[in-house]
Amino acid sequence: MKTPLRSATPAAAPMAGSVPGAAPQRRKLVKTLVGTGIGNAVEWYDWAVYATFTPFLAGALFSKADKTSAVLATLAIFAVGFVARPFGGFLFGWIGDRIGRKSAMTLAVGLASAGSLLIAVAPGYAQVGALASATLLVARLLQGLAHGGELPSSQTYLSEMAPKERRGLWATLIYTSGTAGILFGTLLGAVMTLVLPKVDMQAWGWRVPFAVGAVLGLYALFMRSRLHESEVFTGEDAKAKRAPMWPQIVRHRKQALQVIGLTVGLTVVYYIWGVVAPSHAATDLGMDRGAALWASVIGNVVFIVALPFWGRLSDRIGRRKVLLAGALGAAVMHFPMTWLLKDQPWELAVSMSVMLIFIAASASIVPAVYAELFPTSIRTVGVGVPYSICVAVFGGTAPYLQSWLGSVHLGVLFSVYAVVLLLISAVFVFTIPETRGKDLAEEPAA
Repeated sequence: MKTPLRSATPAAAPMAGSVPGAAPQRRKLVKTLVGTGIGNAVEWYDWAVYATFTPFLAGALFSKADKTSAVLATLAIFAVGFVARPFGGFLFGWIGDRIGRKSAMTLAVGLASAGSLLIAVAPGYAQVGALASATLLVARLLQGLAHGGELPSSQTYLSEMAPKERRGLWATLIYTSGTAGILFGTLLGAVMTLVLPKVDMQAWGWRVPFAVGAVLGLYALFMRSRLHESEVFTGEDAKAKRAPMWPQIVRHRKQALQVIGLTVGLTVVYYIWGVVAPSHAATDLGMDRGAALWASVIGNVVFIVALPFWGRLSDRIGRRKVLLAGALGAAVMHFPMTWLLKDQPWELAVSMSVMLIFIAASASIVPAVYAELFPTSIRTVGVGVPYSICVAVFGGTAPYLQSWLGSVHLGVLFSVYAVVLLLISAVFVFTIPETRGKDLAEEPAA
């Protein structure tokens, strides 16, 4: 009996032009980007739908006796949610720096999903009175705790997984995925506004986006459970340097102050122009709510397009020049764009687009900049605590301040406040070292 001829090309042989191990590396890259991005998108989606559906939350979960007070109370809870963020920054920062970045990211998105579910099933004010408002407050505190840990842990993980020569470009995933979450929430709000009568929106429609957020959070939790821990964190050198945390926090207080200084201008103008602008235009300026939401979609698409441009540029010319261009550009254009914005949708689309182009300069690379300022052993908590404090104090209160000052015809004071904070951020750019291409396994100077 003849022996069967063997194939001239063994089955195990690689195909011409293939690189051994390339497919597993691609799969790992995709898992890293999707797992990091989807959780970050869910966080930003949560905050966006809250801002978008503020009038409906106010009508359903607060007394209808005074509509203005109900809206202000809803915005106040928006700000209170930020109070929990510094605690979340420390808790999940500790988990990220001691147990692992992956564990912190997974737990944070799970808790955020629970908060969304609680809002979706919250009883109405007509049924249980003040308990409805209290339920919203508890849910926002849970989400604030989770979101305080989400951004520092995810941006630390992404920065450590990125090639050092392309870290600026990779860092743009944080705001790109976040803006995608905002866009999804905004589009959902726009479609629901077109499809559902206002009475149905007020009765039950406002619950839908929060239920969707809960489901997306569960999917993000699953995706993150399949991620690999970063090699920078698991390396033997990093393990050996994990000294007690509090002395390290004190030692790196200068870097913590730099995080606050770089964030203070960005967080205020971003929340105003990137998150609550359509709600402000509809509630305070009388613009049609559906048209305002569609105009904001245009602005956020422009933002997403601008992010990789600035990220790539920072990998070529350095972080400091890009940060400075963003802060000064936004400061110069803030007043003209505020004066332009009145009651027409095209005005909202143009003003948002112009401002978000300059905001994108800082937003694209601050995840990389923050990670490059701290050593591995304290990178998550070192960023998380000062960043969350800054966002809570300045970003969380910005929508309320804008609405309140506008209601008493002092809106120009808010614009002055925003520009001053942008100039402060510009000054802080000169205090940081140039960190383009930095090896994150190296210990930065304290």
